[in-house]
Amino acid sequence: MKVEQIYTGCLAQGAYYIQSGDEVAIIDPLREVDNYIQKAEKNGAKIKYVLETHFHADFVSGHLDLAKKTGAKIVFGTNALPEYEAHIAQDGEILILGNTKIKVIHTPGHTMESATFLLFDEQGKEYAIFTGDTLFIGDVGRPDLAVKSNLSQEDLAGHLYESLKKLTVLPDEVIVYPAHGAGSACGKNMSKETFDTLGHQKQVNYALQPMSKEEFIEKVLDGLAPPPYYFPQNVMMNKKGYVSFDEVMNTAMNPLNPEELEMVVEAHGALVLDTRKPDEFVKGFIPRSISIGVNGDFAPWVGTLITDIKQPLVIVVEDEKLEEVITRLARVGYENVLGYLKGGFDTWKKSGKEIDTIESITAQTFEERLQTDKTAKVIDVRKSSEYTAQHVEGANFAPLAQINEHLADFEENKTNYIHCAGGYRSVIAASILKARGIHNIVNIAGGFKAIEQTNIPKTSFICTSTMSQL
Repeated sequence: MKVEQIYTGCLAQGAYYIQSGDEVAIIDPLREVDNYIQKAEKNGAKIKYVLETHFHADFVSGHLDLAKKTGAKIVFGTNALPEYEAHIAQDGEILILGNTKIKVIHTPGHTMESATFLLFDEQGKEYAIFTGDTLFIGDVGRPDLAVKSNLSQEDLAGHLYESLKKLTVLPDEVIVYPAHGAGSACGKNMSKETFDTLGHQKQVNYALQPMSKEEFIEKVLDGLAPPPYYFPQNVMMNKKGYVSFDEVMNTAMNPLNPEELEMVVEAHGALVLDTRKPDEFVKGFIPRSISIGVNGDFAPWVGTLITDIKQPLVIVVEDEKLEEVITRLARVGYENVLGYLKGGFDTWKKSGKEIDTIESITAQTFEERLQTDKTAKVIDVRKSSEYTAQHVEGANFAPLAQINEHLADFEENKTNYIHCAGGYRSVIAASILKARGIHNIVNIAGGFKAIEQTNIPKTSFICTSTMSQL
């Protein structure tokens, strides 16, 4: 028997490849599925099942394309109502895979269709649970993501409490394989570890400690940050269906010269998404384009800040990153990519068309300016937990995830100095502000990490243990 976790760090997502004999099950696959097919072929096996732990909110699963290309059966847990052919398993149902079996355990709470898959080894012993978003390492799934449900988050948390009881009775040596790790917005305080034994989780996971249902509900709901805007839209895509990934890729692979790009933007209301590194973007970019660098938390920030998943996009990208950018957009449901700037930003510069820039200074220069510019305004776009832990004295708090709600904070008669932790998020914020017509902004390169090395007055450091996502 072979079990492989296929972990994608940029989404903090774990898919799973399970093989027994010449049969394979894939759990929670990503949108691009050819690697799963190639892996099975290389191992002389055929994919029999595509197991979905629930309708995912943070990414578009590859279950439909994988089933279509291989003939595999899509399996959901009880209560799932997909609008395509799939097997809806009953609680306790057994699926035979080669020389072993997988038991479907109905574990509602994160969502009402959530299922955990219990894998037995080939000697019939409980081996591992694939928990989806029900149980994470160090955390449990947030119970506030139900789409069009008449259940409150308190109701869902109560269901989650009962579901976890079904898992904690399993042997301590059973391995826990969740759908996500640290960095995912599907929980609030996940471990950086991507798997663990159930016995160890019983010792260290706050949600598995003895407590009443009322105490559990309070703890699970405490400190939840608002989910990204794209979550409900991804749920509906996973439930209703979507166009194939191959079709998305073919449409997006449309090279545009500068004139063609302008025509596409004008005709379709397209947004220019610049995926270069922040330090390259600030030196020059297409006016009104938005910077979200592909080398950072690209897909989650796209999903947080571009609120309409159907928004037409054209992309500015380095040639070697083109397929990666299109793939990572498709993973979170952004399929309406109408093309890319052929030759990258150099092509735009050579065309002689208008270029915008963002002033970016070092933390040392920032320190010097604060001593002379008494009207300077400091804007901190980090997360609440980061700001609370320590910040520049007098700094305004305007988290990037809610930047559009803080436009009034940027005063026209003052210079607005923007920083995050390291410079990635502040450039995103600056690009959004520029696109909104706010130009008196200065980016602090290196962010708060660089500011810490200066004598700029800062508040006392406060240790915060619960980190809100994004």
